[in-house]
Amino acid sequence: QVQLVESGGGLVQAGGSLRLSCAASGRTFSLYRMGWFRQAPGKEREFVASISSSSSRTYYTDAVKGRFTISRDNAKSTVYLQMNNLKPEDTAVYSCAAGPNKYNNGAYPTDYSSWGQGTHVTVSS
Repeated sequence: QVQLVESGGGLVQAGGSLRLSCAASGRTFSLYRMGWFRQAPGKEREFVASISSSSSRTYYTDAVKGRFTISRDNAKSTVYLQMNNLKPEDTAVYSCAAGPNKYNNGAYPTDYSSWGQGTHVTVSS
């Protein structure tokens, strides 16, 4: 397993941008598929985006397509989530997760074995 630490959250106005980072420990980061999930107050955790170990496959939930971009730098053991045109409904705690590559979109929490502690994103209207 890897240890994951997110950063980059904060308060932003609607229409603004944030870039979240998730730094991983260990030397096997390049072997893991990575995902971002979010949980809004009073709601269940939901899938945001995933990226395969080689960056060849990315998936997004419909609510963020065209606004969010997931990427990774295996040399830095870091995965990113660039969030543009943020909306109040994007307010949530965002967590990154690591798991083995599978032939699915990585949209289920059970696809992942390691989780970060989360970073808060608040979008004001």
